[in-house]
This record gives sequence, structure tokens and C-alpha cells, in this order.
Amino acid sequence: MENYRLHRGRLIDHIQLVVNNFETSKAFYSAVLSVLEIPVINTDDDYIWADELVVSSVKSPASAGQLTGRHHLAFQARSRETVDAFYHAALSHGGRDNGAPGERTYHPGYYAAFVLDPDGNNIEAVYHGEAERSTQSVEISFSL
Repeated sequence: MENYRLHRGRLIDHIQLVVNNFETSKAFYSAVLSVLEIPVINTDDDYIWADELVVSSVKSPASAGQLTGRHHLAFQARSRETVDAFYHAALSHGGRDNGAPGERTYHPGYYAAFVLDPDGNNIEAVYHGEAERSTQSVEISFSL
């Protein structure tokens, strides 16, 4: 990891999911995050890092041998088509259906899909509809 870029300015700084079967979860998250155009960094045999998300083995030092429990994570998608692609990638890589792609009643234009990851976490991809942003994110570059 010589250079790594983070995108900041959102609510969550980072979250760690501690998983039972690291290789299964690594394949799942690598597939769905690739569809969402979020780069995954494979740091070693115990965890992967994708911007604010860390997925680690229950054997990693940071986990202290404890699973994190069931969480709901929602990733922003660039389009309805990206939500659809996320859903299909998740189901093809060990995810289970928890709500097929479609509009939800949360607000007009809320288009989302829900899957359960290999550890039962509720993972969502959501497209909020057409909107104007002042910027995509704040980029921070590190030289390591």
C-alpha cells in the first residue's frame, strides 16, 4: 500500500465487520463493492479495507475473537442499474435475498435492493434518484 486515497465528508468514518468465514466474506464483498466501483484493498490474510469499511476475520487481532453481530449497511449506488447489478453480484457470491431491487416508500425515487451477507448482515445498495451534489466527496491522499 504505497498510496491510498480515502473519501471523507460523510457521516461514518469507518465500520468493522468481523466475520466467521473470511474467505467467503472476502469473495462476497469484493464482488459487490466492485459493482459499486468501491476499490477493495487486500491488506493481509486477516482483513480487507474498502474506504470506510473493514471486513476482518474473527481470528484477526482487532476482533479479539468476537463477531460483530448483525448490522445493516447501505451503500450509495450511482443508478438503478447499479442497484440491480449489486443484487445479482451479491446473490452470485454467497448473498441471500432480503428484498429484490425496487422502489421503496422511504421517499420518492428511493430505489434499493437488500441482501444478507454470508454472516447475516443486511446489506443494501440504494439509489436516491436524480440529485445535484456540490462534490462527490472530499479526497484525502496518504503516502505510506
